[in-house]
Amino acid sequence: MHRLEGKALVDSSLWVHQLRKSGDPAKRDRVNALLESGEAAWCPPVRFELWRGVTNDAERKTLRRYEVLLPDYEISAEVWNRSIQLADRGRASGVTVPLADLLIFACAKVHGLDVAHDDTHFDELAKLEA
Repeated sequence: MHRLEGKALVDSSLWVHQLRKSGDPAKRDRVNALLESGEAAWCPPVRFELWRGVTNDAERKTLRRYEVLLPDYEISAEVWNRSIQLADRGRASGVTVPLADLLIFACAKVHGLDVAHDDTHFDELAKLEA
């Protein structure tokens, strides 16, 4: 599948830094740059992880705003199948990755997106995909 120019599926491992005052400034800036350029996107597992971790009304308000603004890429049958293949390949290589990360990575690949993250699981998945 072709890559959508500039779009990046932002994982919750980066969003949390942008949403919280205590977040790492460099990681917050990275997400803010993606937001400002219109390159940030997400998918249902990322949204779910973020909503599950909401701690205050400011975060709720921000997530509601993002739900209107951000492209939300679906978890299609193709994404599920690619996730299963990656999980199987990983298990055969001794690599176990959380379900949400498998879905997020497969979603990005199926939709032709980069993954913006701060999570080594995505590096492991990229090696399995190579």
